[in-house]
Amino acid sequence: MRNIWAFVWGSLVGVLGGLIGLGGAEFRLPLLVGVFNYRTLQAIIINLLVSLVTVTFSFIFRSGAIGLSNVVSNLPIILNILAGSLIGSYLGVQYTTRINERTLNRIVVIFLIVISFILIGHELIFSVQNWQLPSILKVITSFLAGIVIGVFSSMLGVAGGELIIPTIILIFGVDIKIAGSLSLAISIPTILMGLFKYKSQKRFEDISSERSFIITMGAGSILGAFIGSNLLRFVSSSLLHIVLGIILLISAFKLANHKKSDTSNSRATKS
Repeated sequence: MRNIWAFVWGSLVGVLGGLIGLGGAEFRLPLLVGVFNYRTLQAIIINLLVSLVTVTFSFIFRSGAIGLSNVVSNLPIILNILAGSLIGSYLGVQYTTRINERTLNRIVVIFLIVISFILIGHELIFSVQNWQLPSILKVITSFLAGIVIGVFSSMLGVAGGELIIPTIILIFGVDIKIAGSLSLAISIPTILMGLFKYKSQKRFEDISSERSFIITMGAGSILGAFIGSNLLRFVSSSLLHIVLGIILLISAFKLANHKKSDTSNSRATKS
């Protein structure tokens, strides 16, 4: 039954990957902790693995709607942000494995809340379109943004699409649907870097018994990515961002309340 729910939730979250260009990890993380009761570090590593599946297949499925030519023509943008995100991803693992679980939980909740407001306020953010920065400042700003995105990616087990997409739109003035595909292209190697670091620190041992769960949720994510990619032509991104932002905000509060309950139960047990 647990694997059935893993497939269902994997499919639902996977739709986001195909539809918007996200890994859906911000929605998956509260589920892994609050519904499936994984420890935060376990949830982060599982989240990265499933996110890798989601963004990879979302990129493949979206190619029909967006066109690879649009991605290739924006290759300098991808390489610019990717250079920073790989560095950030490498650094993020170092921080994650050194801070305690409670602090990590707080960072996760704050991150979810911030991203929810980015999504809800997307009209204001995206209306700016382009800061009209000089080329050199665009390169520097996007590189620094990439570092921040990479840190959050590996620390929280996310693909970082909610940060990558606004960065691309604000700095380079790229259309939101094309920005979604560029985001996926940047996310794949960023996630791989995070997973490489966790593996080198032997953190995969923490999830060695969860192979069946991960494969099932990954399979659901592939189905969801396929569905989302086919809906890309028909669904209003504007309305969808607002709905997703609200859901994400609810998820953050649920995760925060779940952790408070765990703390209370832990204290009760000790007394």
